[in-house]
Amino acid sequence: MAFHLALFFSLLKMAVVVALASQDAHPPLPHELYWNSVLPNTQMPKAISQLLQPDGTKPAYVGVAQEGNAFFYPGHHAHATNGGTNVDLVGKDGTKPAYVGNQLHKDDNPQATLFFLEKDMRPGTTMNLNFTRNSNTANFLPRKTAELIPFSSNELPEIFNQFSVKSESVEASIIKQTIEECEAAGIRGEEKYCATSLESMIDFTTSKLGINVRAFSTAVLEKGGTMSIISVKKLAGDKAVVCHKQNYPYAVFYCHATKPTRAYVVPLRSSDGVKAKAVAICHVDTSEWDPQHLAFQVLKVKPGTIPICHFLPSDHVVWVPTPKSTLVVEPISST
Repeated sequence: MAFHLALFFSLLKMAVVVALASQDAHPPLPHELYWNSVLPNTQMPKAISQLLQPDGTKPAYVGVAQEGNAFFYPGHHAHATNGGTNVDLVGKDGTKPAYVGNQLHKDDNPQATLFFLEKDMRPGTTMNLNFTRNSNTANFLPRKTAELIPFSSNELPEIFNQFSVKSESVEASIIKQTIEECEAAGIRGEEKYCATSLESMIDFTTSKLGINVRAFSTAVLEKGGTMSIISVKKLAGDKAVVCHKQNYPYAVFYCHATKPTRAYVVPLRSSDGVKAKAVAICHVDTSEWDPQHLAFQVLKVKPGTIPICHFLPSDHVVWVPTPKSTLVVEPISST
């Protein structure tokens, strides 16, 4: 269910000053400057770059009114997922999801491949894939603005008030769920963090992987269908930080690091010859997962017995360490 159009206009009413740069040229946005200063050699993936500006052409700057109310980019709005089944990772001890909002939709296409075994990810393998995109197109706020907006279950009334959301509405429920999932403890061995700005995402990632990193996102057709694997390239190392886009009125990413995790870039070809490139994540140690997790039911395996993989939706990001010289890719073993 989408946030109502009325919410969009109510967010705009919160603005006091919005300074648009000229149509011919504009200075970099704060998060762009931070990216370039910390990660000058890292290419920004589309999953991030498309969230920096509201319409892709005219940048907007966000400020704070004297009374402290934040205001947002024109075109800033949020949506709930419509008709999908989130594939959540829940610990066997009942802890909350280790990653949420995965947007792997079982109900949209019952035959779609949600999970697969690492050993089955090889050239020539055919899968029925459904890369459903999260309809939440909310943009990043600069960190200084995001930090002025409450993000705590203890401050829900104030959050609802700032977003002009009724406490019993669907929108309020989505906001509450996102915050509670961010505050919940992760499963054993997982380091998690909800980034409310691009700057904070960069800080969390570099604290786990260092500044020599690369970021990747899936680039595929919006439609689903039968696709064949052309090749498989393993990204160097067995460490990764995966960031999942959440449903919220501005861009929030659920980031987590678990060891060991393997990441792959997988070129694909559809049945009509169209090529795409997906990012696959393989969880090597699943011993702490809930035994009733959907992956075990689908693949008919037990926790901790074999690596389990899934493709990332196009609005999620995986970060991996990179050697100082160049990105090293290793072909997956055929065994």
